[in-house]
Amino acid sequence: MNSKPDTSASEDLGADFKKALDEGWLPIREVARQTGVNAITLRAWERRYGLIVPQRTPKGHRLFSAEHVQRILTILTWLNRGVAVSQVKQLLDTPQAFTESVENDWQLLRNTLLQAVTQLAERPLDDSVNQAMALYPPRTLCEQLLMPLLTELEQRWQGQFGAQMERVFFYSWLRSKFGARIYHNNRQLRAAPLLLINHSDLPLEPHLWITAWLISSTDCPVEVFDWPLPAGELALAVEHLQARGVLLYSSKAMNLAQLPKLLNGVSCPKMIVGPTVCIHHAELSVRTTEIADLFLAEDPLAAHQDLVQRGLI
Repeated sequence: MNSKPDTSASEDLGADFKKALDEGWLPIREVARQTGVNAITLRAWERRYGLIVPQRTPKGHRLFSAEHVQRILTILTWLNRGVAVSQVKQLLDTPQAFTESVENDWQLLRNTLLQAVTQLAERPLDDSVNQAMALYPPRTLCEQLLMPLLTELEQRWQGQFGAQMERVFFYSWLRSKFGARIYHNNRQLRAAPLLLINHSDLPLEPHLWITAWLISSTDCPVEVFDWPLPAGELALAVEHLQARGVLLYSSKAMNLAQLPKLLNGVSCPKMIVGPTVCIHHAELSVRTTEIADLFLAEDPLAAHQDLVQRGLI
């Protein structure tokens, strides 16, 4: 957290703002970068719950101290324990008040989304997710809401009449939702993208799109190919896009004998993501020693964390 804040966007914001930055105060953009909580969510925490109360310049620009950053990290700790954001302030003030009865609203929200899916009700589904997106960081939202919801839905769909209808509805919505956000983010960014490829032959892979959205939320461009590429064309795509890395997502078994040929000529870091990593764990572990810059991740959260740790996003 000792990196110098990005002041390029603040040059025209006034002498008071610049003086505050010189004194060590942080702008909201830098706090979002350090904590992973975007500016929209930080403002929502301030307005709705008073969780963070930054200083303001005469022109109204928010400024944060190191203590504010630490408080945000503490809030994230509570959220990652499953506590709803509406309940965090009382726990910040009196941490000993936490008991197992201080439950979160996640299950209630999952039930709301589950009902919307069963009724094919796109607007309630979209509105509920939009509200959650405004209040929670992407990683917390995936860990506490979206991935558990997918698990519940898959269990529901086992032998259920109408399962395919619900599955296609929800997966189509999820792809459109995250695809639109990724497209919007890409339009704001100029850096080299990560190339994320659906390497299974299953359309609308939900965890593929969750992975893409998590990466995109860190201000990293993401190019999603929702269909496998043959050997030779993968290297060509990497060359055209000048990709900083390649992620192959698959929820099914892979033909590992074809992996060296597929990755031939791909010199950037490579990652295999998804249930296929569990299916082929022993064999893929060997491949990581044979193929340079090849890494493994079992799910979107693990992929996101690994990419951050390796400095790829």
